[in-house]
Amino acid sequence: MNFTSEIRRELLREPPKERCCALSMLSAFLTAGGSFREDGFSFTSENEDVAEFFLSIVQEVFGVSLTLSEATKDPKHGRDKLTFSYTGEKSKAFYTELKRAARNAKKSPCYTRAYLRGAFFGGGSCTLPREGAKTGYHLEFVFRTQEDLSAFRRVFEGATLAARTLKRGETFVAYCKSKEEICDYLAAIEAFSAFGKLQSVAAERAESNNRNRVENCTGSNADRSATASAAQILALGKLKERGALEGLPAPLRETAEARLSHPTLSLTELSALLGVTKGGLNHRLRRLMRLYEGDHS
Repeated sequence: MNFTSEIRRELLREPPKERCCALSMLSAFLTAGGSFREDGFSFTSENEDVAEFFLSIVQEVFGVSLTLSEATKDPKHGRDKLTFSYTGEKSKAFYTELKRAARNAKKSPCYTRAYLRGAFFGGGSCTLPREGAKTGYHLEFVFRTQEDLSAFRRVFEGATLAARTLKRGETFVAYCKSKEEICDYLAAIEAFSAFGKLQSVAAERAESNNRNRVENCTGSNADRSATASAAQILALGKLKERGALEGLPAPLRETAEARLSHPTLSLTELSALLGVTKGGLNHRLRRLMRLYEGDHS
């Protein structure tokens, strides 16, 4: 099962409890994965569980049943694509309520959480790095129009989440490529199992990268910068274990914590992260190493 499916499966376990949250979720879902107009609304899904989930929401919120209007086979993935629609007499009232729900999505944490979940069901996907593959961390949401993308982005950024955007063919995409940004999103929608898996993958990846770096350092082809980085991490780890970092000035303490948290970053990348020059970073690291060496003299 891929990571997108794992997130969806987790979210399916918790349907919205309040009508307002159901409206918020349905509004985002239809914006990303369907359509809604004054004369009705529809959505297409390749996942029967997701389709059943939203059919249930429509039934409970509006008291109506949607019609299966089309069933096709996706030739690329071999999956059925089911399209459900409603064009009954309540269509205009539904449209008004769903539009209002989208505007109100930022008004409370539960509205926002429901909206962000609905958008993932409708047009979201997430991938994690895989051993032997070139995939990295990637979360994205796909929309049909610039207006839909802008509406989603207002809610997304209103939840203090960050995303970039692009136009891909005829669609509009909001995306994140940082594991920290993706963690923030998973926490915001309370997908805690998925959050834990991402953290586990990130930790394993960092450990593997660090192990490879240390092995390279001890080999005949190790370069001086990698050796220095490994030595810094070892020294700073020892200082932290003894609590020696706690009393340091903030710049030195922040540098030590950043080096330990990002063992695979180059000095150039680390200086950019801390917002200092490479020379300034080297000066801080030399002071920290002198502190460690003095502690062992």
